[in-house]
Amino acid sequence: MPPALELRDITKRFPGVVANDRVSLAVEEGEIRALVGENGAGKTTLMNILYGLDQPDEGEILIRGELCQFHSPLDAIRSGLGMVHQHFMLFPSLSVAENVVFGCEPTHSGILDQQAAQRSVAALSEDFGLQIDPRARVGSLSVGVRQRIEILKMLYRGAEILILDEPTAVLTPQERDSLFGILRALAANGKTIIFITHKLPEVLALSDSATALRDGAVTGTVRTADSDAQEMCRLMVGRDVELQVAKRSPPADSEPVLSIQNLTLPETGGRAAIRQLDLEVRAGEIVGIAGAAGNGQTELVEAIAGLRPTASGRISVQGTVTSSLSVGARRRAGQSHVPEDRDGVGLALEAPLTDNLLMGFDNHPSLAHLGILNLGAVRQHAEDLLGQFAVKTHSALESAGTLSGGNRQKLVLARELAHQASLLIAEQPTRGVDIGATEQIYELLVEYRDRGNAILLVSTDLTEILALSDRIVVMFEGELVGELPGPSATEEAVGMLMGGGGT
Repeated sequence: MPPALELRDITKRFPGVVANDRVSLAVEEGEIRALVGENGAGKTTLMNILYGLDQPDEGEILIRGELCQFHSPLDAIRSGLGMVHQHFMLFPSLSVAENVVFGCEPTHSGILDQQAAQRSVAALSEDFGLQIDPRARVGSLSVGVRQRIEILKMLYRGAEILILDEPTAVLTPQERDSLFGILRALAANGKTIIFITHKLPEVLALSDSATALRDGAVTGTVRTADSDAQEMCRLMVGRDVELQVAKRSPPADSEPVLSIQNLTLPETGGRAAIRQLDLEVRAGEIVGIAGAAGNGQTELVEAIAGLRPTASGRISVQGTVTSSLSVGARRRAGQSHVPEDRDGVGLALEAPLTDNLLMGFDNHPSLAHLGILNLGAVRQHAEDLLGQFAVKTHSALESAGTLSGGNRQKLVLARELAHQASLLIAEQPTRGVDIGATEQIYELLVEYRDRGNAILLVSTDLTEILALSDRIVVMFEGELVGELPGPSATEEAVGMLMGGGGT
């Protein structure tokens, strides 16, 4: 029997780069295959080609032994492929059933047959153990349930080969484990699954095999049961990688850098995203905020950073009350911010890298005199930071929008860490960043903390929270529901709090 999916010598070139270099792989029916690699390794390009979003310059795609050419995702869907993108493509105001059947609706006299849609989705949900109410409004559902809806959309369209891009990025540990159970059941039912992830523990826990890409080429495919994380790291980056952070205990008597007292945000939709919240981060410590997406972490960070007004309460940094200050004034008071939305908030995508790395430094005496910039010094400042953070770029003068997602993330981190502010708000600092760069970022954050600075770390990656935090506080529905010491916290204990339960 031929493989469910086979790629033969797929090659894709863009100006100045070979994104995929004669990539070949075969995935059997019922297999769960992980696709791993650094940023820029070619994973996304390969999946875009497989799903009809890009066309290969050379090579062939075979589905169950038959040669296929996909000129659009519709061609891929007709051949039995489905894809769940990292950012869900759902309509929050519509029901589960309406989202699942969108574009393939059962109709009666030209009108959507709601009952038929609900029956079909309910039957499909029951068949695959997805346990979703087809009548529920998507906007009221948790992130984990929305993930299931995306899978239902693929199954409704008859997908036999399922592609998932970073499927656990916003899930709690319990939601992740539930998803893994679903994917294993789908594979046991004959579905073929390919998933892209940066999280090697998930590769080892879920996949049957893993294929690594580096610089656009396959460096190896291993059976997961016969491999380990270090072997996969070597295939991905060509060396061993260490993500277990060694750090000394924080000082016991350090002063608060960030102090939040009784913070409440204005109500939207009948409720406040943050209610009467108290939090303190001291010099020389990393406080991690854990929580499933949508529980107020983003709103809290925006309030601290000056991007969202407060209704009541007080925020202070180094003793300066910042609650009503502008973003620039808060930076001058001693805080830096790595935002979750690197493109919309962290960067000016049309501006050159020099300008992006200049933000906040425009009056620095080494770069400007009497309000006039020294352009040579500005460019050298940018080139120094680009080199220090290994940002892959052709020139410091190219626009930020030309960089890959992972390199944009490193660009924001380079600028914000360079400020050496007393408080660093690090929101999803390694999202979209490969494992080699993650190792470097972890080391830089610990060094930053060891110099006596305070870090507020916000991440949906629980492995990251556990690795870096001296203290962990957990948010649920706009409130802090628990605090755990970082060195002794367990994934299970934090995950329970993330779901609204006790320790």
